[in-house]
Amino acid sequence: MTAASAPPAVDLQRVHKRYGPVHAVRDVSLCIREGEFFSLLGPSGCGKTTVLRMISGFETPTEGHVYLQGRLADTIPPYRRDTNLIFQHLALFPHLDVYDNIAFGLRLRRLPRDEIGRKVRGALELVDLAGYESRRIHQLSGGQKQRIAIARALVNEPGVLLLDEPLGALDLRLRMQMQVELKQIQHRVGTTFVYVTHDQTEALTMSDRIAVMNHGTVEQIGTGREVYERPRTRFVATFLGDSNLFEARVEARGPGETLLRAAGQRLVAPPAAAGAGDAVVLCVRPERVRLLAPTGPAPAGYENRIDARVQDVIFKGAFIEYRLAAAWGAPLIAQVHADGAAAIERGAAVIVAWRRDDGVVLTE
Repeated sequence: MTAASAPPAVDLQRVHKRYGPVHAVRDVSLCIREGEFFSLLGPSGCGKTTVLRMISGFETPTEGHVYLQGRLADTIPPYRRDTNLIFQHLALFPHLDVYDNIAFGLRLRRLPRDEIGRKVRGALELVDLAGYESRRIHQLSGGQKQRIAIARALVNEPGVLLLDEPLGALDLRLRMQMQVELKQIQHRVGTTFVYVTHDQTEALTMSDRIAVMNHGTVEQIGTGREVYERPRTRFVATFLGDSNLFEARVEARGPGETLLRAAGQRLVAPPAAAGAGDAVVLCVRPERVRLLAPTGPAPAGYENRIDARVQDVIFKGAFIEYRLAAAWGAPLIAQVHADGAAAIERGAAVIVAWRRDDGVVLTE
């Protein structure tokens, strides 16, 4: 069977999950490819962990079906599914050393002792902890514990590894380091990873594709670049990073563009699935705008220009963030590279400018 014809690692078809009157997951369909790093991203309570638990078998769909490697899995118990689950709190056994923690699942399968030893050593090499076999869990750092949990999960060679916010308890610097390491491990083993997180940076850093969830539904699926640069809904635009949002109405649709009216200001946007008179929202990312002097020349291609005033200046290392107010009072954000240019002072009058194709017209 070729890669193109192989069944997906995980296939959720029209899945719902209800807990009494609470509809936790609504009509979710996902097709996760073999060898993919796939993230479920969304705020607390959006249903992403419930989806993960239905894949693992710890929850059963109220409606719909779960398939694993093309096989209907609705009635297969968790211990017979070709999956393994890593929780945020890791659930390592504190009374066992590193070797015995990793070997635990292999011993349940009654593998020969020499095979267990070979697999444990290989798992430790995979997570760069060779030689740590006799360490006790309390002797490990947070990042080392995390890698031991990954080794323990992968040593059983699951078809799908499920990770429920496993980096949430780590400090920021260690979490960023583990994001890179986790992606490298996934590349080396080729196992399908399904990763739950509420951290947008985490999802964008590691994922091949992301499903953005809200109120039990999937709002958008795509690569990190797709969901960030071309959000389909207002929620996706605001959950993944900062956005400038302009409430507007469609004036006309021309060749290759949409003409909008926002607070009396005429704006030019890319083509959109909306007709004249429709209410829409124009989304422009802060890094896409330029700040110009009110009397300066208009740079070529920057069709949209709005009078604004600087309210706050925030230095963020690689860039400076400007908080502004448009002439009609709407808040705006601009992010400008901190390349040695003098910062614009608070209270200064500026023009916020951006190109037509740097906006996205949202109809939801």
